[in-house]
Amino acid sequence: MAAPCLKWNMMTALLLRTALSALLLAPVAALPAAAPAAAYEKPEASPSGSYLAGRSAAKFRDNDLASDYLSEVLKWDAGNPLLTEKIFVLELSEGNLSEAEGLATEVLKFNSQQRMARIVLGLKDFRERRYDAARKHLEQAAYTPVGELTSTLLIAWSYAGQGDLNDALKALDRLDSNESFANFKSFHAGLIADYLGNAIRAEASYRKAYEEAGNSLRVVQAYGNFLERNGRAAEAQKIYRSFLEADENPLILAALESSLGNAKPEPFVASPGAGAAEALFSLATSMTDEQSIDVALLYTRLALTFGSDKPVMFTLLGDTYEDMRRYDKAIEAYSQVPEGSPLRSNAEMEIAVSLQRLERKDEALDKLKQLIAREPKNYDAVVTLGNLYRSNQDFANAAKVYDNAIALITEPVQGHWRVYYYDGIAHERLKEWDIAEQRFRRALELSPDEASVLNYLGYSMIEKKINLPEAMEMVKRAVELKPNDGYIIDSLGWAYYQLGDYEQAVTHIERAVELLPADPIIAEHLGDAYWRVGRKLEARFQWQHARDNKPEPADLKRIEDKIKNGLPEETPVTPAQNAAGQSNG
Repeated sequence: MAAPCLKWNMMTALLLRTALSALLLAPVAALPAAAPAAAYEKPEASPSGSYLAGRSAAKFRDNDLASDYLSEVLKWDAGNPLLTEKIFVLELSEGNLSEAEGLATEVLKFNSQQRMARIVLGLKDFRERRYDAARKHLEQAAYTPVGELTSTLLIAWSYAGQGDLNDALKALDRLDSNESFANFKSFHAGLIADYLGNAIRAEASYRKAYEEAGNSLRVVQAYGNFLERNGRAAEAQKIYRSFLEADENPLILAALESSLGNAKPEPFVASPGAGAAEALFSLATSMTDEQSIDVALLYTRLALTFGSDKPVMFTLLGDTYEDMRRYDKAIEAYSQVPEGSPLRSNAEMEIAVSLQRLERKDEALDKLKQLIAREPKNYDAVVTLGNLYRSNQDFANAAKVYDNAIALITEPVQGHWRVYYYDGIAHERLKEWDIAEQRFRRALELSPDEASVLNYLGYSMIEKKINLPEAMEMVKRAVELKPNDGYIIDSLGWAYYQLGDYEQAVTHIERAVELLPADPIIAEHLGDAYWRVGRKLEARFQWQHARDNKPEPADLKRIEDKIKNGLPEETPVTPAQNAAGQSNG
């Protein structure tokens, strides 16, 4: 279940991931889904007990609790370098800046090259306008690609803090050595020149950034803001509208509405600190995978220390915690997006999604219903409510809500394919096939190459033995689009099975099982295909495997019957029988 959510589509064609592991001491291992804090016992009065409890908390990214436990250990082993460094990272990840700054000083006593400690102390000097001292720290954090990018952007903003445009732009020239950093250079050159009042240099850099990344939210915001402040509101409105054709982002909608009302905006970046925060924000939005998400959290926490653009920063913090599966912390972050912000409705939707993931389903539904009561035409909120019902397998309410969302659409565009697809699923599960098929086909009209829709519609027709040749073509196309998707490959194998081509069915379903070995239905399909080609011992093994992988109750009954009795003799459906769309189901 996915909610329509804010995406920070910020200039991220970077190959950052390979360098991230060297950016700081591995924060605490890579990580399963979060467990509730109540799962941990209170610290034992021994270093070993506290150490083990701290490691357990850290494993689940419960960083504040992990820090408490490991700090207890440090009392017994004062000055332990490894513990000090880990606690430093944990305190920073929780936003405890003063504690992190104190620990950073200790860390550098035994590891002068610890990058995050250098960045933390460099930013401390930056906030206190000791720009020369800040640069000394930041220079020493610049010996990996990510470190170089981070340090270069912050150093450039330190020169901006001193009013020195030439040195700021010269510092950004260091990014020329890596073409992946070009968008960062153009964007921040524009921001710095704009902040320092050089409109000619600012416009040239903004235009270049827009040409390179016109789908970037922050580029569009900053460039539009600049144009409006320089008496060119019509041009700003044009780029806002262009962006909104692909993404109805609340920030751009608000900017367009304000511009149409002839309101003159405040500068996008009003201080060097806001510029530094923007640099950290830019970097954090590019770090979303399992290897880099911990660093994204640290950068987001540091961006927040400058106090600029808090609605955006707290939204990013919530998004980061969602990616980390710390839904309790995500709720805390989203709750700090202030009332009146264009992002508040998005925050409430994400709070509802996080509540759902914490199994607080009634609270999640109530949250969305309250939002929709205030904003009955909020399409994203209505779709999200439908998603929650669908996740709860309440398909009757899901279909009703999705139908309401579709009624809100005046001019369907490509992005609306999802609501037709979701609605099709809900109606199909309600055995309302005629409506479901209409919805699926409408989704494909809007976006013809959506593998998920092609697969669902094709598979459903295969199951119902309707229009098998067309269904086969749909599933084949889905496989072309997603050749490593086990569910889609299973659909293709099952299509061959329904057509009586059991050898081909075995080939494809075996591949699907390799990709998704724990899926009970795919294992059942493979058992069926094995049975039809005479491999009956292997068929029963696959059915037993399917049974052991916790299928739904109705599926379990069918699988157990196959284990006991095998398959009956069956005449396969042929393409000729279905070429005219006849149903044999």
